[in-house]
Amino acid sequence: MADNMMKVVMVEPGKPAYVTEIPNNLDGYQQAVGGGLIETIPYLNDAIMVGNEEAKLIGMEGNRRFGDSIVAGPFFICGEFEGEDGYKFCSLSDELCAKYVDRFSKPEQISKEEVEGDIGFCIITF
Repeated sequence: MADNMMKVVMVEPGKPAYVTEIPNNLDGYQQAVGGGLIETIPYLNDAIMVGNEEAKLIGMEGNRRFGDSIVAGPFFICGEFEGEDGYKFCSLSDELCAKYVDRFSKPEQISKEEVEGDIGFCIITF
């Protein structure tokens, strides 16, 4: 695998998870999640989930449930390491690839209404 590529587990709505490679740069991350802004999603403890920050707002399909929350749109799972200038994404190990392909092997049926019902935000005033 070239240094500019990263091995990830890709999880798309309506499909089983699979291992693939994506460019290890912002453009590659954005393409993988359907364009737009990216965000890390805090549901895993040994890897990083990266998805589209605006997935629910722009009407992307529901993908997977995590407790009472729904992640919409495609997301990928990658590793993370601490570099000189902060944390960076990196390839997943073969062991973690197998773990997450298995965990997300069954697509979930999530209605548009469920996704819309999970949209929320908090306004903080000073």
